[in-house]
This record gives sequence, structure tokens and C-alpha cells, in this order.
Amino acid sequence: MAVLTLEHVTKAFTGSKKDVVAVDDVSIDIADGEFLVLVGPSGCGKTTVLRMIAGLEVPTDGEIRLDGKVINDESPKNRNIAMVFQNYALYPHMTVRENMRFGLEESADIPDAEMERKVRETAELLDIGELLDRKPKELSGGQQQRVALGRAIVRDPAVFLLDEPLSNLDAKLRAHMRTELQRIQEELRVTTVFVTHDQTEAMTMGDRIAVLSDGELQQIGTPLECYHTPANRFVAEFIGSPSMNFFEMEVQGSRLVSRAVGGRFEYHVSEQTRETIGDRAEVVLGVRPEDIIVSDDADGRHAFEAVVDVVEPMGNENNVYLTFDGENTNPETFIATVDGFKQISAGQPATVHIPEDAISIFDATTGETLRHRVLTGDLSVTLT
Repeated sequence: MAVLTLEHVTKAFTGSKKDVVAVDDVSIDIADGEFLVLVGPSGCGKTTVLRMIAGLEVPTDGEIRLDGKVINDESPKNRNIAMVFQNYALYPHMTVRENMRFGLEESADIPDAEMERKVRETAELLDIGELLDRKPKELSGGQQQRVALGRAIVRDPAVFLLDEPLSNLDAKLRAHMRTELQRIQEELRVTTVFVTHDQTEAMTMGDRIAVLSDGELQQIGTPLECYHTPANRFVAEFIGSPSMNFFEMEVQGSRLVSRAVGGRFEYHVSEQTRETIGDRAEVVLGVRPEDIIVSDDADGRHAFEAVVDVVEPMGNENNVYLTFDGENTNPETFIATVDGFKQISAGQPATVHIPEDAISIFDATTGETLRHRVLTGDLSVTLT
């Protein structure tokens, strides 16, 4: 069990023309036994953060502390940290048993009987007890992943580092292994840092998630905090599928007028919302697809006439792409998520209602959140 702290950690790589800053002044406190997910697009620096924690990269600046001790200069083998790689990195000439024992044999003076006990207990935990005498080529992708996890677990490390371990699995197995990983981590209560570019994995697995972009930490919080109260437009766009809709708006008194569709979308805001905008001439209005109500007879100042462009049936729900400019051959579209039994066809007119409680507003220049959707309840807890 361990507390892991990153304090103002920066990593720059020296190039032939200029330095590339892969991680820029990242500070994160990871609690004892916490499951933290680092999430962001490819190239955002999340794997570099993981490699610095493991000791495979040396920070250019800042400190990494394990239970209060600075480990910047500690060799990887002395950090009591286990890492599971994306490609599993199993030795093809070794059996499952030998792969799982390898780390113990290299890092600790443990009797053979004790090693065998640890390997068998871990194999049973991962439901691979009957595979101990097989070699990696005889295993499925999911089984290989369990072996890689087992090799890390038998070492009884202070911290687990998982670098996109589910990315090579098919969709059904990924969903199953998400649940299995959570179960294993809950049972072992080992501090865990999990790296992924998949926001669904981040939302469903993490006690907290840390969102990175271009090497900078954008927000850290529970999945519900990042989803419902994003710190900026990037987080609002990255977290959630389908993504939040965004409309670039000119501020004209209490009216927000869309720039993209020639004024066909005009949104009136309350005095309280107008005050949050201040003296800005332009803002970005955001609304989640599930907050857009599609009906035949909605009215009022937050109801708008639209045209259905494309319908994506998803089974229990439909993703409906709509536009305010049905005459344009390449219209600007936005997405509403509706019940799967609702009959909607491409080309038909529709009325959409966007309640003011559901909108978020962002600074058009910085992307900073000026107003969150109105919510009730406590977002500081996760659903585990």
C-alpha cells in the first residue's frame, strides 16, 4: 500500500531543432489504494508520466514521491512498482508459470515453495490456474493479459502501473476485463495508475480520472465531476460519447446568436447566465446530446425548429444528427440522444428543446468554463 505524489513534474526531450515538452508541470496526489486513470488523446503525455513513475524515464524537473520519499533517482528495480505493458511482453519460450515466477526470481530471495504458492494463488485469482504449463502462443489475448497481470501481482508491489492493457482485446472481452480489473484492484487494494485513451474505460474504472492534453493536466476529479462539471471545453469534448455539442455564439445582450448557421439558432439566456458571460463578445454554448429534447410540439423561447440529417440506431437509444440549416448540402450538425423506440427518420422536421439548466458556457478564446449545467446531488463520489 502506498501514497504516490507527482509534484510539478516536467519531461522535455531534446531534439535536433528544439526541445519537445512531453509533460508540462503536472502535479497529482494519488491516495493509498486509489485507482487513478490517466486519460487523453494519443501524444498527450500519459504514457510518459507512467514511464517516469516506473523509472524508465527521468523527469527533467519536479519530484516523484512514494510514501513521502523522493524516487527520481531510484532504479526501476528498487521502486517496488510493477508495470503491465500494452503488448503484455511475455517471454515466448517460457510457460505461464515461468513467466509469472520470473520477476520473483530476479528481484527477491524467496524459497521455491513460497514462489510456487504465490504463483498458484495469483493464477487462481485470475482464473488461469489450469494454464500454468502452457506457453504464450497457446493462449488467447485475454489469457495473455491475465498472465501479464499475474506476473505483476505476484511481486506484491506498492504500486501497479497499467499502460493501455486492454487495447489489444476485442470489444466484448474488453468490457469483461474492465470489470475483472476493478474486482482484482478492489480485492488487492493496491495503488493503481491506469493509462488509456478510451474515455469509456476512464469513466467506468477510475476512482478519479486525470485528463491530459499536450502534456498539461486539464482536470482531475471523479468521473462524474469531469463529465458534469468540466473545467474547460477540452474536457467537455473529450469526456462523453457522443461528445458534447458546441455552438460558437455572438453575445448580443441577453441573446446568444450562432455564427455558424447565419443566426438561425438564437438562444436567450437569463440575467444570471448573462452575468457569468461578463463583457465577452463571443462565447461557446455547450449541451450534452442526452439533454436535447426532440419532440413534435415543444414551444417556448428554448424550443427550435430543426431538420433530421442522420439517425444512428444503437438499440436502446438513437443518436439523431440534426441541423438548423436543412437547405445546406453540408449543414452544421448537432447530436441528440433519444429513446430507441422513438420513430425518427432522416429528412423529417423536428422541434428541439434545449433547457437553460442543461447548457454549459465556455470562453471562446481560452476554453475556460464560465457556466456548468445545473445539477443536484454529490458528484464527489464514484459509482463502485
